[in-house]
Amino acid sequence: MTKQYWLVKSEPEAYAWTDLLREKQTAWTGVRNYQARIHLNSMKKGDQVFFYESVTTKAVVGIAEVTKTAFPDKTSDAPGWVAVEIKAVKPLPQAVTLARIKTESDLTGIALLRQSRLSVMPLNKDQFEKIVALGSP
Repeated sequence: MTKQYWLVKSEPEAYAWTDLLREKQTAWTGVRNYQARIHLNSMKKGDQVFFYESVTTKAVVGIAEVTKTAFPDKTSDAPGWVAVEIKAVKPLPQAVTLARIKTESDLTGIALLRQSRLSVMPLNKDQFEKIVALGSP
């Protein structure tokens, strides 16, 4: 099966990258957007995931991995909402800011720029590798 690439967003005040590093893994719950739910349902074990801190940091700060595919989100009373489990893999040596991403012509088509409020979004391999390169010294 082909590995997929994703970006998940969180407000650091609600759940920060440092929280995931401390806890090692977490259920990615609380997503209440239909398009984001489709993306959660598409995630497979082993997929790579960027962790993006929104609002204040506005940067990709780390890499995580999907460890458990979609399951019912226990934080919702309504049926159909799902969560996935992710584990921390490693922080990026240098955070890749939204401002930096906007300057890269290879990244102009990513959902982060087109649908900025979407909390779970796909990336292709080239986009993922480009952001990894930007975050490396």
